[in-house]
Amino acid sequence: MRLATLRDGSKDGRLVVISPDGLRYAFAPIPTLQDALENWDLALKLLAGVGEFPDELAKTDLCAPLPRAWQWLDGSAYQSHGDLMDAVLGISKPKTDLPLMYQGVSDRFYGPYDNVPFSDESLGIDFEGEFGVVVDAVPMGTTPADAFKHIRLIVQINDWSLRTLAGPEMKTGFGWIQAKPPCGMAPFAVTPDELGDAWRHGRVCLTLNVEWNGKQFGAAQGEPMGYGFHELVAHAARTRDLVAGTVIGSGTVSNANFRDIGSSCIAERRGIEVIDLGQPKTEFMKFGDRVRMYATDENGRAPFGELEQKVTRA
Repeated sequence: MRLATLRDGSKDGRLVVISPDGLRYAFAPIPTLQDALENWDLALKLLAGVGEFPDELAKTDLCAPLPRAWQWLDGSAYQSHGDLMDAVLGISKPKTDLPLMYQGVSDRFYGPYDNVPFSDESLGIDFEGEFGVVVDAVPMGTTPADAFKHIRLIVQINDWSLRTLAGPEMKTGFGWIQAKPPCGMAPFAVTPDELGDAWRHGRVCLTLNVEWNGKQFGAAQGEPMGYGFHELVAHAARTRDLVAGTVIGSGTVSNANFRDIGSSCIAERRGIEVIDLGQPKTEFMKFGDRVRMYATDENGRAPFGELEQKVTRA
């Protein structure tokens, strides 16, 4: 099942069910996605009963599947990305066998076709392609094995970053505030079964295609996460309950063969240039630049739809 949210003038939009071909929709028997997540078992039965899709979908009418969420927690589950970021930022992190995770802005997620405003090009505007999961209520102390049953939806995310601010904020030891503005989401949130065999071991085993100003930038595979989403959920719930509607991200999708398949963010390419050339040469985004992201399976199907956003001056 694929779900989306139409703009209707409210803060949370109107939940719709998407047809199998992704071209049409039907209004869901539940007002919002947050409402559905808070009573998922009943909601799923009602949503599964939608079988006719009378309305044609106009992609610009869509906001993020969850226009705002109670909580956004982002991991960093790809080792190759972490290593490159350390090289760019000049950071030496202590060894740990726990996932890396921070809490970011959740009161807004940009829609898949929204213009995204920034105040200053010099802040190092960067996109970051990643996957995420949306959970129902997760009790404190939930194990990784039990966390699977709380993963209700899977999403594709553009985690916007301001790289000039990221290094100094990380070095304070407190974490990101200014360096991490709101994220964007691809149009469709999907149930795990919608991915078929591409959802395995708590990982989204799809290729995340990233284009910058119409040119291919990366095509990393989602499978090589150091921790699966079930483990990220359990990590987040170690000392707190997670409310229904919490979104947990994978961190930037990255593969060890980045020189062959490219990257899901500019900073990673700059990290490669630091290693290969001694200094970065690729510049960050400018006003008017566009980024397009869409995850595909082996048949070329894009279950989350596509995200295409333009950088604008605030």
